[in-house]
Amino acid sequence: MKVIAAVDIMGGNVVRLVKGDAANKTVYSSDPVETAKKWEAAGADMLHIVDLDAALASGSNAELTARIAEAVRIPVQVAGGIRSPEKAEEMLAKASRVVLGTMAYSDPEAVRKLAKRNPGRIVISIDQAGGKVMVKGWKESTGTSVADAISQFASMGVDEFLLTSIERDGTLQGPDVGTLAEAAAAARIIASGGIASVQDTVKVRSAGCSSVILGKAMYDGRVSIERVKALA
Repeated sequence: MKVIAAVDIMGGNVVRLVKGDAANKTVYSSDPVETAKKWEAAGADMLHIVDLDAALASGSNAELTARIAEAVRIPVQVAGGIRSPEKAEEMLAKASRVVLGTMAYSDPEAVRKLAKRNPGRIVISIDQAGGKVMVKGWKESTGTSVADAISQFASMGVDEFLLTSIERDGTLQGPDVGTLAEAAAAARIIASGGIASVQDTVKVRSAGCSSVILGKAMYDGRVSIERVKALA
């Protein structure tokens, strides 16, 4: 199982939100590039860069994201506010993979074309609350179930999905193992949301997930990349 370090950026700072709430944030660093290099040195297999300003339609950290991608040697996947095929292609010129959320559900045909042109580089975000996919910064429900989303996009050539439990994200309450296991039985799943301990990452691995994203627990020192890699 791959260990992916999250670097969420808002206003040029590295932050963590609770359940995606911009009003409930903790700032961990004013230097995202150095933070990214720190997690690379710790042994992360990949970086997950989230432009929260773009996701919330309040700004952009695209230039900073590009600087991070240039500063590290490990793969970088980018997410947040990528809502047009043109933007996706722009980010793919800088990063290894892009994570698509809102755009995927409003324009699935664009996903099909992007996946065909960029095999293995398109990840679909499944941000779920109550079993339904949420979009537009986790503020609107699509009414689509997790299983239906996986089925729809897998048929378009997408082979990996980022599954986040919104209700647990940033809460340190533990992962939604049941939902992760069901999804992992159907596709390659990157687990996100609620990780609070190394034991949680072992549960995620046992659920069959291909990767786990470490966020708040890593920043708070509750888990280390080295320890997770040793056990998970």
